[in-house]
Amino acid sequence: GVTRLLLTRIPFFKEIIVSSFSCDSCSWSNTEIQSAGRIQEQGVRYALAVTSRQDMNREVVKTDCATARIPELDFEIPAFSQKGVLTTIEGLIDRAVAGLEQDQPLRRATDQEVARKIDEFIVKLRQLKEGNSPFTLIIDDPSGNSFVENPHAPRRDEALAVTRYRRTPQQAALLGLEVDAKPPDAAEDLRDEVLQFNTNCPECNAPASTNMKVVQIPHFKEVIIMATNCDSCGHRTNEVKSGGAIEPQGTRITLRITDPSDMTRDILKSETCSVEIPELEFELGMGALGGKFTTLEGLLKDIRDLVERNPFTLGDSSTPSRTGKLQEFLGKLQEVNGKTKAHFIMDDPAGNSYLQNVYAPEEDPELRVERYERTFEQNEDLGLNDMKTEGYEPEDASGR
Repeated sequence: GVTRLLLTRIPFFKEIIVSSFSCDSCSWSNTEIQSAGRIQEQGVRYALAVTSRQDMNREVVKTDCATARIPELDFEIPAFSQKGVLTTIEGLIDRAVAGLEQDQPLRRATDQEVARKIDEFIVKLRQLKEGNSPFTLIIDDPSGNSFVENPHAPRRDEALAVTRYRRTPQQAALLGLEVDAKPPDAAEDLRDEVLQFNTNCPECNAPASTNMKVVQIPHFKEVIIMATNCDSCGHRTNEVKSGGAIEPQGTRITLRITDPSDMTRDILKSETCSVEIPELEFELGMGALGGKFTTLEGLLKDIRDLVERNPFTLGDSSTPSRTGKLQEFLGKLQEVNGKTKAHFIMDDPAGNSYLQNVYAPEEDPELRVERYERTFEQNEDLGLNDMKTEGYEPEDASGR
């Protein structure tokens, strides 16, 4: 036979993979669906009050790990008893009826009483499709990837109740997820939340709010991203700080720009990092531009904006000779986009800067990372020379 795959997106839901199999020899066909995304952070429970024939046409995505129930009939489709399906509520009932009728001939020959009760139940299921008697359909999916259509979207559907919940350890184990026996840590919960605190706008001093989020950079460490937005004057600013301690050694990162794709590499520039481009005889001192988490292209754009907006370089206070040199420098900086080969060097004595290795975890042939011992002057700039972490108690403290 032939299996066809289709990647499609359900409006107001997510992407799914629809697989359809058909056999030309026996004309058997089958359709299944799989979620194209990952298992969601929380499980989901849909409770729909079916009151009309029109409700039977609502689209339903039922994954293989979801449970479907109709409390009025005390009927339940257990998890993993059916493959995932994209259908309607009527199709879901037809699928349940087909599953019950499958072994009826054998039951009539072996146990007529059970077969008779199942026939009566099948009649009740088919009567539900007529829409004369209202009932409730409940779909409970611990993976969070099932779906019941809301025909009034994006408005709220009064007949449909959607509840998100935290999975139990048993449900997580059923999905093949690792179960952490440790109690949840309050600090770990904060990592998934955006914290907000009140402050004043640095431009107009009006009350504003600052959002703060802890982000894990792959193959590096945690950073803290802070963004301030002022509703009064529209001023926006963002800043990135390292979420860890100062490293024992400084870091010097050298990237040889050889291709336009290098401009899309992620960069974390801490406030203690200096930037150098030897081909342009350019150096950006420590503290300029502050901490940033952006791409190489974004950082070069920020450098260009920093030069253009300085009134002493290209403004009324600048001299013609200086203006000409800076215009020439900006032209060369504009050409650093992978077509013009250049070296991009980041020197961070604190060791808290990062440049993406696109070959990770393998070694990047264009990227060189060097560790070095800090000088006394660098430790002085970081405030490490006067920092005492051991034996800082006064000598007479023990006698008190």
